Amino acid sequence: MYSQDQKSTISINFSNINQVEVLKKIEASTNFKFYFQEEWFDKTVLISGDYSNKTIEEILPKLFKDTDINFFIDKNKIILTKNSVIYDKYPIKGTKDLNTKTPIFFQQYDSVGKNKPETENPIALIGKEEIDSEIDFYILSGHITDLKDNKPLADITVKAKNTTISTTTDASGFYSLKLPTGISTIEVQSLVYRNTARKIMIYSNGTLDFSVVEKINQLDEVVVKGKSNQNIRTAITGVTTIEAEGVKTIPLILGERDILKVALTIPGVKTAGEGSSGFSVRGGKEDQNLVLLDNATLYNPAHLFGFFSSVNPYTINKVDIYKGGIPSEFGGRLSSVFDIISKNGNTEKFSGEGGIGPVTSNLTASIPVVKGKASLLVGGRATYSDWILKSLDDENLKNSEASFYDLFAKYNHKINKNNSIEGTGYYSKDRYSITPDSLYQYSNRLVSLKWKHAFSEKTNSEFNVTNSEYKFSINYDSPNPESFIYKYKIDETQVSLKFNTAFKAKHKFTYGISSKLYKVNPGEMTPNGSNSIVDPIKIDNEKGLESAAFLSDKFEITEKLLLDVGARYSLYAALGPSTQKIYQEGVPLTNSTVIEEKNYTNNEVINTSGGFEPRIGLRYIFDDSFFIKAGFDKNFQYIHLLSNNTTQAPTDTWKLSDLNVKPESGLQYSLGLFKKLDYKDIELSLEGYYKTSKNLVDYKVGATTILNQNIETELLQGEGKAYGVEFLLKKPYGRLNGWIGYTYSRSFIKLDSQFNDEKVNNGDFFPTNFDKPHDVSIVMNYKFTKRYSFSSNFVYQTGRPVTYPIGKYVLNGAEYTLYSDRNKFRIPDYYRLDIGLNIEGNHKIKKLAHSFWNISIYNVLGRNNPYSIFFVTKEGQIKAYKTSIFAMPIPTITYNFKF
Repeated sequence: MYSQDQKSTISINFSNINQVEVLKKIEASTNFKFYFQEEWFDKTVLISGDYSNKTIEEILPKLFKDTDINFFIDKNKIILTKNSVIYDKYPIKGTKDLNTKTPIFFQQYDSVGKNKPETENPIALIGKEEIDSEIDFYILSGHITDLKDNKPLADITVKAKNTTISTTTDASGFYSLKLPTGISTIEVQSLVYRNTARKIMIYSNGTLDFSVVEKINQLDEVVVKGKSNQNIRTAITGVTTIEAEGVKTIPLILGERDILKVALTIPGVKTAGEGSSGFSVRGGKEDQNLVLLDNATLYNPAHLFGFFSSVNPYTINKVDIYKGGIPSEFGGRLSSVFDIISKNGNTEKFSGEGGIGPVTSNLTASIPVVKGKASLLVGGRATYSDWILKSLDDENLKNSEASFYDLFAKYNHKINKNNSIEGTGYYSKDRYSITPDSLYQYSNRLVSLKWKHAFSEKTNSEFNVTNSEYKFSINYDSPNPESFIYKYKIDETQVSLKFNTAFKAKHKFTYGISSKLYKVNPGEMTPNGSNSIVDPIKIDNEKGLESAAFLSDKFEITEKLLLDVGARYSLYAALGPSTQKIYQEGVPLTNSTVIEEKNYTNNEVINTSGGFEPRIGLRYIFDDSFFIKAGFDKNFQYIHLLSNNTTQAPTDTWKLSDLNVKPESGLQYSLGLFKKLDYKDIELSLEGYYKTSKNLVDYKVGATTILNQNIETELLQGEGKAYGVEFLLKKPYGRLNGWIGYTYSRSFIKLDSQFNDEKVNNGDFFPTNFDKPHDVSIVMNYKFTKRYSFSSNFVYQTGRPVTYPIGKYVLNGAEYTLYSDRNKFRIPDYYRLDIGLNIEGNHKIKKLAHSFWNISIYNVLGRNNPYSIFFVTKEGQIKAYKTSIFAMPIPTITYNFKF
């Protein structure tokens, strides 16, 4: 009996071979025989081991430690099972359902809406069963993607059938559910995609991915998604998502499908005027917005004087706009973040889409590289827009020219279930000539590399490396000897590492670090040609390093109360080489008050600044249709846009903080009420905010910002405050859909000093250039049939502030113009009505390409909206004139196709 109880031992060693080869090696050296399927093992995983006088029961658990494989030993036969355990006696814990081999049938809908049985879909076994486990709940996680192009899908509902357990996917399509041990049915639900279900047996923490199919009969009628699910799911205030597929029915200028122009119809987002680039968000300046394309900074988001956004709309998946509580992972700007996320290519088949309009043409193609795993998305856009300038209400522009193009490429590769990589490249270039002797050119270039890695079902990471460059040049070539070439460039390189961890179902942590290096060539001017008498000028280069660490926790205190608390600490260092001027204290900064020039070597720290940036968001649900949010955040900004124009221009330059220019800082408090009406799924929201800012950059009267060696002597830094209320009524679905937005907001700045030449408007608060109290946007779409719909877009805004001449005076025999206080008056109000007819092609599944026509009229009322006001003295009198961009209706026809 003693002899029979002693288990035989074996000795075996192996190095860098897969598990199947190890099993075969054991079989060759012993009398054991294994029964299994080779596809259960990942043969790319190589292992090593050295076992001496060990029993097979000691070796196999270590061999299968990181797999879903269990084993059952019957004398010399070893039966392997995936996930489940083979019992030789009925388990004491009698709640386990052992009949896991029963196939499950599902009902889905075909393209004409009739039920039909799908192929047999067996039960999914999740995790690895442990015989002695006493755990009652496990975590099921995974990703939801579009079957057609493998893009991640956000805000898809995932729930356990016949329970209250549910969640929604985040921006990367990720979900996580806490499920009881045993059998459950997981349902994936969406209004846009077919509902899908899968029965599972969960043994331990594990993953289950879903690929869903778009409903064929679902038209792209939803133009803006405020993401009511996301509003409930998060505690962040002031966040809006616009999806590119939904904006095609909105009548926009010259028929271009422009996702960033649609953003201007959202409460709280404004622009200084028609044809101007940049955005003012909740009373902030244009440079206070961080515009990202796949995590890389886009410094100039506009083409053709601001008429078009600089990113090809056919390459964009969506844009998340954070105008309230900015997540802790973002920083460096005071007002907002525009997080533009591009599409992933189709990994299954070649596909594409494009458009032909009166001004631009687009083409985007998706190419599978490794079927089911990798794809390449490429896109391009070009313009033939000279005819626009000839139609403008300005004789000086009729003989001008303008053109642009942009190129885009993205490669995405899912290496395995735990690793994926993405790479994005983008380039755009504009050129225009307003006068025959001047040529202006500017370009954006960026590269983004991303590696996603899942450490476990609860923790994943994202590593990003990006580089962005913006530059412009002015080529002035005339018969006179003053021809010159002027150039400017800013370059930014950033590295970031972010982690996401789900902890005990109630906590979701996001944490990481980031660092970006700025390199700025503030400007240089060289002679243009051998006959030019222009002296070369070059402003010293600038360099700065901005680093940060961040942490946030989305803490579900109760089912009704959610707290999103975050912290960010940023540190900025101005770096050499540089020559910094030291000015005499207690007197204005002028060339005559310089007392010392201090030289710094390469990468020597000139000065440092930074601080703690708390972010707090709170959400409380009263019931399924009504909830409230509150938020607070603080931000620092270390880079400033220098522009003494009313609106952002391509020739504006960026200035880094240093010894004489302080970083900006801002606080924002926000409160929002959200209500969903039972009638027709109408959604209402009312948000209010109050902001304060320090060290905002402005200018002295008559300041010169270009090629100024002592630019700090022309700058003023002061306090700012802004407040407002935003109302949005939205009907996202149905035959009639759209939204009505209204914003009342004010934005002020105070430039005060003990010296009169550094004081503006007696040191009192006065309206900023982008202070527009009233802003109304109405976007509506009415579907006559499944193929025909009518859309309209109405915009009204209070005229922006302006400084007028109010008189003249004579001093020492010379006559001078007397101006009012800065921004005391306003230009006339702005309003515009656009209409459009949208025609879908037929909905046959098998056809060469699906088409979409848009026939629209921009400014159908022919409103002569003023772009700027200028003054001319004629016959001793000062007369005011206004310029307009489009003072007449502009009809366009655009053809879009998809294959």
